[in-house]
Amino acid sequence: MAPHRIRNTPERIVCLTEETTETLYLLGESERIVGISAYTVRPPEAKRDKPVVSAFISGSVEKIKALQPDLVVGFSDIQAELARQLIAANLQVLIFNQRSLQEILDTILTVGRIVGREARARELVQGYVARLGAAESKAKRRQHRPRVFFEEWPDPTISAIQWVSELIALAGGEDLFADRAHGRLASERIVTPAEVVARAPEIYVASWCGKPFDWTLALAREGFATLPAVRAGRVYEIDPSIILQPGPACLTDGLAALEAIVV
Repeated sequence: MAPHRIRNTPERIVCLTEETTETLYLLGESERIVGISAYTVRPPEAKRDKPVVSAFISGSVEKIKALQPDLVVGFSDIQAELARQLIAANLQVLIFNQRSLQEILDTILTVGRIVGREARARELVQGYVARLGAAESKAKRRQHRPRVFFEEWPDPTISAIQWVSELIALAGGEDLFADRAHGRLASERIVTPAEVVARAPEIYVASWCGKPFDWTLALAREGFATLPAVRAGRVYEIDPSIILQPGPACLTDGLAALEAIVV
């Protein structure tokens, strides 16, 4: 039997989603990561240096268990079944469910505390808070806030999740379906093409989770060819890795992308 010792923080972490991986790299704690998601693109070296053990809703329990992690970290109710399987395999599992910008900031701080880097996490969050505040101040000076339709998924059509809706507002726009953004389940944010047409978006932003935007499919919906955004040529695609990832990416590059669009 190995001698017992005081272990202040988890030393072997599996990250089931990208935002935890990016956060740990930013905290200077990448050496703790022993497994990552196949959808990880930030930072680029993570995919090069760390083994892939999961997708988003599925993963190899066998591979994860073989890595002997002290902690497995995931995100959202969508990973509930994978989390259940990992717990059944007697692994330590932590699932975050951040949906708002404030919850994203809180989660970064929590991850920092878990790995003993709270001071560094606070520095990061202070920088993000300042960036969000600057964007909000600029947005308040706008004379016109264009109506924005943000599409997260095409079939069924799903509108912006809460943190994206909040980022649209900070970028100076008005989320067309802000009234549904607080729905924590994707099914609560389903909209119909007729509803989109009725609300007449001036800007159309697509960021389909896991696949590229299909312009032909979008225009084939009844009434979409007549949308003010389409007539004005204001249809844009944002890489989901910078906007649909509830971590550092959306607070930085995601917000910047929206600001470049909502002008």
